[in-house]
Amino acid sequence: MPLSRPTVLILSINASFARELVAHWPADSQSPEFTVLDNGLCRSLDGSCYDLAIADASSRESASMLKPALAATSKPAILILGDRLHADSASPLSQSDGTIIELHRSGSLSESSSDRQIWASIAGLVGREILCRSFAEARQRDAESACATLKAEATLGRYIVEMRNSVNNALTSILGNAELLALEPGLPANVLEQADTIRNMALRLNEIFQRFSSIEKELSVAARESGKAQAHACAAGR
Repeated sequence: MPLSRPTVLILSINASFARELVAHWPADSQSPEFTVLDNGLCRSLDGSCYDLAIADASSRESASMLKPALAATSKPAILILGDRLHADSASPLSQSDGTIIELHRSGSLSESSSDRQIWASIAGLVGREILCRSFAEARQRDAESACATLKAEATLGRYIVEMRNSVNNALTSILGNAELLALEPGLPANVLEQADTIRNMALRLNEIFQRFSSIEKELSVAARESGKAQAHACAAGR
């Protein structure tokens, strides 16, 4: 089943930041949809509306507002901090704080167009990796859930197959007594009708359990054929 396109929320007061980020996002088969929001509107974010947030914090005020708002959603986020917001300005510094990854602009990078493109590319590459990991984890959880469901169904199926002889014996007894009851002379019509209903339901249940037996045989044959095909494939590959 194809996954729906992820949504990336861009938080910035700088329109050029959002444009550069969208323009330089790495091209792949699962490109996200982008939503742009002004920093001043992010005090209460709805994490169900996006898969990843990328925020541009150019001042201490915006950083102090953005970080708790992003952390409250428990969704992955990238917070790009201005050079003034960290002590080591000699090189870009990245660190992880819970679900938030902080990217610190280097002091050697100015706010020129080429530098904005560099940071847009960096944020895009990191963001793509975060989304890939998030969707891989989601697929893993779905696979584990499906596996647990299949195991439960398999356990129930094995139990039904193991109990079919006991059930068939009980059904045979019910069917026999219903037929004997129907042969009793002088019974009211409603009693005979009820005895006939019991007989028909017992026959129906017997047919259902016979079908279980047929399915078991079909699965056994399919498993043997699959094993033979795999063995031939392995032999041919050697």
